[in-house]
Amino acid sequence: MSIRVLSPAVASKIAAGEVVERPASVVRELVDNSLDAGATQISMEIQSGGVRLIRVVDNGVGIPEEEIDLAFERFATSKLSTAEDLEHISTMGFRGEALPSIAAVSEVTMVTRVADDLAGSFIDVKDGKVIQKTKRGCPVGTTVTVRNLFRNVPARLKFLKSDATEVGHISQIVTQYGLSFPEVRFTLIVDGRTIFRTTGSNDLSEVVGIVYGIENIKSFLKVESAQDEPGASVPHISGFASAPSLTRASRSYISFFINRRWVQSRLLTYAIEEAYHGLLIHGRHPIAVVNLFLPSQDLDVNVHPTKNEVKFRNEREVFGVVQRSVREALQSTAPIPTLDTLYKSKPVSTVSTEQFSHFNADTIEHAATEPQLTQPTGIESTTGTLPVLRVVGQLSGTYIITEGPDGMYLVDQHAAHERIQYEKILHQRQRRAVEVQGLLQPTPVELSLQQQELLELHGETLAEYGFGIEHFGERTYLIRSVPAMIRGQSLDKALLDVLDFIGHGSKDCDWGEEIAASLACHSAVLAGQALNQEEMRELIRQLEQTSQPRTCPHGRPTMIHLSSVQLEKGFGRR
Repeated sequence: MSIRVLSPAVASKIAAGEVVERPASVVRELVDNSLDAGATQISMEIQSGGVRLIRVVDNGVGIPEEEIDLAFERFATSKLSTAEDLEHISTMGFRGEALPSIAAVSEVTMVTRVADDLAGSFIDVKDGKVIQKTKRGCPVGTTVTVRNLFRNVPARLKFLKSDATEVGHISQIVTQYGLSFPEVRFTLIVDGRTIFRTTGSNDLSEVVGIVYGIENIKSFLKVESAQDEPGASVPHISGFASAPSLTRASRSYISFFINRRWVQSRLLTYAIEEAYHGLLIHGRHPIAVVNLFLPSQDLDVNVHPTKNEVKFRNEREVFGVVQRSVREALQSTAPIPTLDTLYKSKPVSTVSTEQFSHFNADTIEHAATEPQLTQPTGIESTTGTLPVLRVVGQLSGTYIITEGPDGMYLVDQHAAHERIQYEKILHQRQRRAVEVQGLLQPTPVELSLQQQELLELHGETLAEYGFGIEHFGERTYLIRSVPAMIRGQSLDKALLDVLDFIGHGSKDCDWGEEIAASLACHSAVLAGQALNQEEMRELIRQLEQTSQPRTCPHGRPTMIHLSSVQLEKGFGRR
């Protein structure tokens, strides 16, 4: 085959394929342009999943008449002019590919007016060629209408999903813009019906309520890093993160905005998950809206055609700021769960369709059947400690009944003691002073192949916790010492359980903490174990001194709260 230069028509369609993946890509590019034009009101109208029609109307500064043709030329942009400008990008769009790429695979009309012109300019572009250009009356701003998307690229059209799925992708884009730009009024109209609208009041908490449900807004904790000035050399973050009692079954509810640009980042997602470590039940994930501000020269936004990803110059610093800020918010303000809301299944019908518009159709259907873990309305502590509790008694040999400043607190004695033991042994390990119990008679234990491999991988970490283990032949080992906190138990079973526990951990977990959690579980008082008053008071006293007294190391709550108001209602006093 001979080498030849592609025709402009073919080259433009290939370029368009990189930028315009689906209707949502068109919406994103057009809204980027509207925001860069200073718009405070942006309305989007969609028909047939965006294939038949996409119309974006804004009240931005508009485009001068003499530049309207140039706007449809490839690499024509007002955002930058030199290669050095790529290191200081402060706009949403900058590539100069959006309009020409869209026009190459659809029919596009634009009407726009700047404040100084008496009339606006109208242009009609089809398959990348200008068909008509005239004067037309219109308000200041720009209206772009895209019809028959992919009409000349049937192969791309075949790979689009159903209208509902494409609308789901568009809705996700629009709601993310609403969260990133709370001062802008966004409206999304799908097939004649308004499914999403923000007020433009510049109140992020209001938008969070619109997106995730007004009744859940009290579930969110404010996140703010210590750095005062956004844009300074140290990364600054702000936003909201859900309390540990408000969770979802996937990570898709975590939103990141880097200098107000919505991005997807495994690094930042992992930082959020690490902030919740030990606070969530396995398989549950938080909701978070996190804005990260840092100097433009410290990140590269030009690494993906659709601008979905960025690269950080100092990943470790960014990770630390996000993880630390979210963790501090959780430690300082997370409330104690209440009896009537903890793990309560809540019908999604109380949340409007608009509030689920940031998911695709499949996710919406899943959310409608998924039990929602809702926010408790208990007392909020500003110090991260527990309220003063007075022990009253024990229920079913499992729960310690206590009285607090606003009602009754039921404490799960096993979960509470797990938290105490977990932090105790972690503290001992940090000081290299783990209490060890030597065995006069070694205890033999036979391991499976998987357990043997785990022991080889994590033997040094187990030794740090006091396990002295010696290979005796084949798959048999001798236990010569154990952590003092598990003495008096079946030592071979304790070791096997620890190995099995870490064997089920994720690849990215902290193995030391996994081992500590397993040891805490084995050494904690059991459910059904009777305690006297002094033992219960001592357990509560030790729980109050821990850093995370509200959850056990596995994320289960240590206590639930039944407020005085709830008691009065239950007895008909209100």
